[in-house]
Order: sequence, then C-alpha cells, then structure tokens
Amino acid sequence: MIPRPPTARRFRAAATAALFLAPLLLFYGVYYVYAFVFLGRTSTTSVDLSFTGATEVGLRNFELILTDRQFWIAIGNNLFFAGAQIAIALTLGFFLAVSLASGIRFRRPFYLAFLLPSLIPMSLFATVFGQMLQTDDGAVNQTLRAIGLGAFAQDWTGSAGPAYAAVIVLLTYMIGLPIMYYTADLSTTNTAVLEAAMIDGAKTWQMYRLILFPMLSGAHKTVILSLLLGSFRWFEVVYFSTNSQPGGRTAIAGTYIYDHMFPSIGGGQIGYAAAASVVVLAIALAVSAVNVLVQRRR
Repeated sequence: MIPRPPTARRFRAAATAALFLAPLLLFYGVYYVYAFVFLGRTSTTSVDLSFTGATEVGLRNFELILTDRQFWIAIGNNLFFAGAQIAIALTLGFFLAVSLASGIRFRRPFYLAFLLPSLIPMSLFATVFGQMLQTDDGAVNQTLRAIGLGAFAQDWTGSAGPAYAAVIVLLTYMIGLPIMYYTADLSTTNTAVLEAAMIDGAKTWQMYRLILFPMLSGAHKTVILSLLLGSFRWFEVVYFSTNSQPGGRTAIAGTYIYDHMFPSIGGGQIGYAAAASVVVLAIALAVSAVNVLVQRRR
C-alpha cells in the first residue's frame, strides 16, 4: 500500500477536525454575529429598557462617551488595576509558584489556599470583602478597635486612597490563576540548568532573578495578557466591594456601563450603554492586536 503524502494527511486531519468543530462554530458564529449586530444597531439609538420608541441619533452616543471624563476615568482604572495585578503576579505569584514547585512541605494545602479564591464566585467573594470594609460594623474596623488601633479605623470607601487599596488587596487574593500558569510552565523547565548554576555557586536569589525568571518568559506573556483582558470583566469585583465609591472614583468600564443601563440608579440609557460597550470592546481588541503584533516581531 502506497503511503499518503504528508500534505494529504494534513489536509485530511484538518478536514476531520473542521467537521467535528462545525456544529460548535456554527452555534457560536450565529450567537456572536447576532450579538454584535444587535449591539451595533442599538448603539446608534436613544432607547430605554422597554426597547420601544427608539430614536435614531447616529454617532451622538459615541461623541458623548468620548468626551465624558468619567468614562476615561473608568478606562484608566481598568488599566491601573490590571497593572497592579500584573505587578503582583510577576513578583509574588512567580515567587510563590517557584517556592511551591521546589517541593516544600505542606505544599498541597498551600496550593489549595492560594487557588481557592479563584474557584469561589467573585460576586460572593467581593460581597464578603465589601461587608468587611463597612465603617461601623465591618470586620476590619472592629478588629482595629479590638487591638487598640482604633485611630486607624476609617471609612475605607469614603476616600480614593483607601478605596483603591481595598480593590488592589481584593485582586491580590486572585493570585491563584497566575500561580497555575507558572506551575504548568515550571513542570517543563530543564532542571539541568539549575543544577549547573548551583554547582557554580549561584545563590537562591540569583537563580530566581537571572535564571528562572527569564526562562518563564512564555508564562509571563500569558499572565500579562490574561490579566489585562480580564480586567474588563471585573464588574463584580468593584461593584460588590466598593460600588465605585467614592463618587465613582473606583469605577471601571463594567460598572460605568451598568450605571447607564438601569433606571433605578439614574440610567436607563440602553443606546448609550451599548455605545460604551462597543468602545470598550474596541479597546480590548486593540490590546489583543498589539499583543499579537509584539509576539510576531519577537
């Protein structure tokens, strides 16, 4: 029997994969095409939640959004919180992952402790954290008063500094996902390099900084991109912890759009919210495009 040429085998494998994926691709294709068309059409109208009596306004919604200072504050917060979480992941997350992979005792309970927050629904986690920050009966202020540090008790969401710090602390608890990325990459690391470094007298900190950190460049890229794009899905993190306080200073793109959707909080501007969603989607796609271009150049 004459063997098939490599090109024919690859074509057959690709055709088989496409056949199995076709139903799923068709379902997602219809879903996303409908969602994008609906979002695009709604973004050029003035309409409320009833979706009746829609009035065409053209690009007026986009003009209002691009000149709204609060919108750009929300986008800036997205990038700021993403930058803070990326910095924490590349330092603390990297250190914890390497330490756990080195075979320390009780590493399984440690893995569970770090991964558990990533497995709990963020709405529940952020709600509990938000209750802890309450001024009068929150666990944080009560603990400070109980140990004689009542002078440090304050309204944690009443001023920008503590509110920003509270969100960053909450994001630090989500360090489990970066640890998973680093752990997976460490499992394929060539340990012979580390053994050679130890023989040459390299210290632990030097091995972390000069050998392991550069070797995990692939994991760094994955962590950075996932956290940067994930920052646009942190609605529940901010809404259930600080609720964009004080005065919208900790708002992000998700809470900004939410505030303009529901009449109970002064919103009900569905067309405006749809236009804001389009702008946020364009920003997220631009971030992805920049990452792809950087990867190709490298």
